[in-house]
Amino acid sequence: MSALVEPGDVHTIAPEMPAMFDGVKLAAVATVLYFLVRCLNLKSPTAPPDITYRDTPLNRYLLKSCPILTEEYEPPLLWGKSGHLQTALYGKMGRVSSPNPCGVRKYLLMQDGATATFDLFESLGDHRTGDDITMVICPGIGNHSEKHYIRTFVNHSQRQGYRCAVLNHLGSLPNIELTSPRMFTYGCTWEFAAMVGSIKRAFPQTLLIVVGFSLGGNIVCKFLGENRINQERVLCCVSVCQGYSALRAQKTFLQWDQCRRLYNFLMADSMKKIILSHRGSLFGMNSSKMEDADLSRLYTATSLMQIDDNIMRKFHGHDTLKEYYEKESCVHYIHNINVPLLLVNSSDDPLVHRSLLTIPRTLAEKKQNVIFALTLHGGHLGFFEGAVLFPQPLTWMDKVIVGYANAICQWERHRPPCLRTRRGPCPQADGTPNL
Repeated sequence: MSALVEPGDVHTIAPEMPAMFDGVKLAAVATVLYFLVRCLNLKSPTAPPDITYRDTPLNRYLLKSCPILTEEYEPPLLWGKSGHLQTALYGKMGRVSSPNPCGVRKYLLMQDGATATFDLFESLGDHRTGDDITMVICPGIGNHSEKHYIRTFVNHSQRQGYRCAVLNHLGSLPNIELTSPRMFTYGCTWEFAAMVGSIKRAFPQTLLIVVGFSLGGNIVCKFLGENRINQERVLCCVSVCQGYSALRAQKTFLQWDQCRRLYNFLMADSMKKIILSHRGSLFGMNSSKMEDADLSRLYTATSLMQIDDNIMRKFHGHDTLKEYYEKESCVHYIHNINVPLLLVNSSDDPLVHRSLLTIPRTLAEKKQNVIFALTLHGGHLGFFEGAVLFPQPLTWMDKVIVGYANAICQWERHRPPCLRTRRGPCPQADGTPNL
């Protein structure tokens, strides 16, 4: 027998239920949008870089002749205001539609038996001033001339009439074996100095524009500040996204804000791969300063500091990590630079803590030759530009460096001959070189 259904036993869905479900969906969508807006920093405005400089005729001329420094930097609307996405895109892709400039690889034998290499790219036309000018470029950590962001910058510079020389950090090229138990470190300037010396000998009339990216910025500023002779024939220097002091940055790299500890781990993993790819040269040679215990500690390292302490500092005989960071940081040398110096950083760079930016700001407030440009967005070596979603092949960073260099060259061209940058040591009244 079938059971009788009483009228009171029949349940129907109340008309309010669909509305409630719609409300839950709406709340979920709103929550997702909220976190997207927060993570992508969509509410952040676009703004011109914050410029710190002394009011001098040269600096006024540079800011007028290089207007991109005082105009709004506009990153791609949907993701460009996130420093993490800018950094991730640079790290994963380098650049969009990167060109492939043709260069010649040069080899330099160092005194300790190491073999330094750099790639030389001739200009694709005359410089607007008619002068012979060479960009000497130092890439970021573990980078070389084949990286997409370097290729993009080199191609842009070539088209503006610059010859380019790009250092390949010792040990960074996978197809070039180390010939001594040593590789690049945070502040070793030996290979960069060898490249600059080679360029000066090969092109006696050329003037130099010195450019450094990230770790390369530390190296070029340290190189110029180590000895006044290194500033001969140098028109200017541009440093982008460096941290200035490894000792002060050490503590910030262990913090989790801005996911800095995660970046530290990822960069350490990349460094381990480079070191292990040269394991035979670094640990197997009779002159090596490394021990089997150092190799074991390398496998378990999870931060750059651990790798620096167990491996990198020993290449140059530093007794402690603190000593290594102090001796290899440009903060102790940068005040000796007297040529025009442009320092560029981004406020949302997840690798460079804001506390480190007091160094370039204070320097620009004290020294007349320094301009410090701090953008609101750009991440670490990102600085992509674009309308909504897709970035342009050429970045704001590429345009700023070449624009600043062009302005410096024009300024130099119109100076009285007696005040122009010397192309070699000039004799004093007694006939001795004026260094």
